[in-house]
Amino acid sequence: MTIGIWILGDQLSKNNSALKSCIKDKKNTPIIFIESWQLASLEYYHCQKLIFIWSAMRHFAEELKNDGWSVTYTISDNFCDSLINWIKVNKIEELRLMSPNDNRIRPFDSDLIFPTNNDKSFFSFLAEDDINCHINIFSNSNFLWKPQDFQQWAKKRKKLLLEDFYRESRKRFNILLSEENKPIGGKWNLDKENRQPPKKNLETPPTLFFEPDTITLEVIEKVKNIKDKTYGNSEPFRWAVTRQQALEVLNHFIKYRLNQFGTYQDAMVTGEEFMWHSLISPYINVGLLQPLEVIKAVENAYHQGDYPLNSVEGFIRQILGWREYMYGLYNYVDDDYFSSNWFDHQNPIPDFFWDSKQADMNCLHQVLKQTENTGYAHHIQRLMILSNYGLVAGISPQELKKWFHTAFIDAYDWVMQTNVLGMGQFADGGILASKPYASSANYINKMSDYCKGCRYNPKEKLTENACPFNYLYWDFLARHEEKLRTQGRMNLVLKHLEKMSTEDLETIKFLARKRMENG
Repeated sequence: MTIGIWILGDQLSKNNSALKSCIKDKKNTPIIFIESWQLASLEYYHCQKLIFIWSAMRHFAEELKNDGWSVTYTISDNFCDSLINWIKVNKIEELRLMSPNDNRIRPFDSDLIFPTNNDKSFFSFLAEDDINCHINIFSNSNFLWKPQDFQQWAKKRKKLLLEDFYRESRKRFNILLSEENKPIGGKWNLDKENRQPPKKNLETPPTLFFEPDTITLEVIEKVKNIKDKTYGNSEPFRWAVTRQQALEVLNHFIKYRLNQFGTYQDAMVTGEEFMWHSLISPYINVGLLQPLEVIKAVENAYHQGDYPLNSVEGFIRQILGWREYMYGLYNYVDDDYFSSNWFDHQNPIPDFFWDSKQADMNCLHQVLKQTENTGYAHHIQRLMILSNYGLVAGISPQELKKWFHTAFIDAYDWVMQTNVLGMGQFADGGILASKPYASSANYINKMSDYCKGCRYNPKEKLTENACPFNYLYWDFLARHEEKLRTQGRMNLVLKHLEKMSTEDLETIKFLARKRMENG
């Protein structure tokens, strides 16, 4: 029997379970990579996202060739024809691949069927193609929790709280625990120590950049020659594209950035694109780094060095808690979750989301400009500026999810569905978050220096000079007051809404309508 392996663009690891299944006969095991503009052209993807994935795929294919595998790397505008032709030419009788990360979407109309359920048969060939080929799906090694394990954990609980899941994960994988199986330091979560606003004249650590090699330069030229359906700037491209480079980024983070990561992980400063953030999310999401090796590297650094526990715990919580939780929920929820819209928000994405020069609010301008240049913004920039604006301005959660998916270099369906719909937009009505992440300008003014360079006043809410976040926030509360009263954590702020005069509330509604109508 001829066995072939299909490696997807976010499965670039020698720990790939399908790859490992054939390690003893690699010389006789055909492998295929398919680089397809047919798939990429479905959305306006960020140029640097395309460059990163295609360059990483090409580098990984070369690495496997050098290891003795029989590799076919196909660049084609017809994704399905390329796959089917390769199967026929190589007389593949069994096609093996690791379970796709994004296993609940059908990314293209083709001769491959991607069901929207959790059946292990993620796809099959249509009968008319008459390809006698068995599809064998192997478990996904890019995550620590298997979907069935998360389901077992979730079905016993009335509420799927992230904190509960995180504690269970710490115990399951023995992370930052004492000999008595208690959390080191006495607390499971040190998030309260990780909310410091930026100080004046902060000296941020150096960032590890990489000069594009010949392979990456070829991909850059390819992407630059794509005339339509891309977003952002292709250069300068500074991301890692190999496992060795990704490991260097991880080690650089531990050496230079981990120490202050926790303290300033929520802070935002003009001109500071990366602060103390690790910048490893693109690499872990495509398999160049594995989640447990990253967690263990940081945990070992804590035990061996002088790193504060709030930084170490805060970082590990992002991967072992948040990342695994999002993937688990993605596979657990019903299909109608992805169309949920609890507030019935229908406004389109404003034009300035695609062109930062049009953004008249400095916070939005700064984050969107950074995103255009790098394909990256850290979690608070995404949640409390971009997603917050989408929520209070009534933007369609599905349209916002689509923008996030295409704009960020580390974004995929499995993480953006639950993250944007559930956490950012509260579109699920509280399945994921305990309250909407809606905020006025006060939070942004506290956690950044953006307001100092803005034409709007973060202290006003009733004039044309008021920060739009202020009147949009109060208008959001007024529009959805009845629904929000069912959320216990919203009662305090709704009492402030009750004290607002009818005249002030009408002014707020007028300013909000005007803003939303004009984008």
